[in-house]
Amino acid sequence: MAGFFKKLLNKVTNKAEIDWDELEADLIGADLGARTTMSIIDELQDMGRKISGDDVIDVCKQHIASILKEDSAPLTPRSDGKPMVILVVGVNGTGKTTSSAKLAYLLKQQGHSVMLAAADTFRAAAVEQLGLWGERLSIPVVKGAHNADPASVCYTAHQQATSSGTQFLICDTAGRIHTRHNLMQELGKIKRTLGKQDEEAPHQTLLVVDATTGSNALTQAKEFNKAIKLDGMIVTKMDGSGKGGVAVLIQKELGLSTRFIGLGEEPELFQVFKKQEFVEGIL
Repeated sequence: MAGFFKKLLNKVTNKAEIDWDELEADLIGADLGARTTMSIIDELQDMGRKISGDDVIDVCKQHIASILKEDSAPLTPRSDGKPMVILVVGVNGTGKTTSSAKLAYLLKQQGHSVMLAAADTFRAAAVEQLGLWGERLSIPVVKGAHNADPASVCYTAHQQATSSGTQFLICDTAGRIHTRHNLMQELGKIKRTLGKQDEEAPHQTLLVVDATTGSNALTQAKEFNKAIKLDGMIVTKMDGSGKGGVAVLIQKELGLSTRFIGLGEEPELFQVFKKQEFVEGIL
C-alpha cells in the first residue's frame, strides 16, 4: 500500500481543496472497501477544518490499525509429536504452490522438520513445480500420479510425516475456481480423509489471495470459507501492486487475518505478517 498512499499524499497536498468524491474513489480503489472508506471520509469531514495530506494518512492508518488483528501466534510443532497439517487453498494463479514451498522453507529456517504434499494432481506442472522447489530447498515432497485422488495423496503424505516424526506437513491443493461446486466439495473430502488419521487435521487451512485482484479476493474468501473453515490468509504479490488493502477488507468483512505475505520470487521474500510494520509502512 506504500506506493498508493505516497501518491495520495502528493495528490492531496498539491490541491487547495480536497475533492471528496475523488478521495472516496481512490480509497475504494485501494481495496479498503466502501464501509471503511466512508468511515475515513466521515471522520475527516467531522474535523471541521482544512484537511491536510497528513490528516488523510493519519486517519487512514488509525482505521486500518483498528481493523487488523494483533499478530497471530507463530506456528509451533504439536506437543504430542504428531505432524501439524497445513492445507493451502486458493484459485489458480494466486501463487499457491510457490507459497506452499516458501512457507515450508520459512518453517525449516526456524529449525522445524517439514514435508510437502503435491496434492494439485490435475495440473502436472504444479507437481513438477513443487518437486523442483523441494529439491532446491532440500524438503521432501510426496507426489501422486497425474490425476490421482488429491485426498489420497494427502493421506499418504500424512502417513509418511507421522512415521518419520516430521513436525509440519504442508498440502498444496489444486487451484480451483470458487464457483465450481464439485471442486470446492473436494476440499471437504481432503479434510475428511485426513481426519481418519487425525481427527483434528488439518490444523491450519490458509487461503492464498493475490493482492492485485482487489475485491474479487473477498468473493473468493467468502466461498472458500463456506466450503472449508479458513484459519487465515497468505497474501501474495504485495511487492508489485502497491496495494494491500485486500488484507484490511477481508479482515473487516470475514474476520480472517493475514498470517503471511509474499513480497517477491525468492524464498526469503516470504514473511510473517506483522500489523505494526504494515500500518507504519503505508508511506
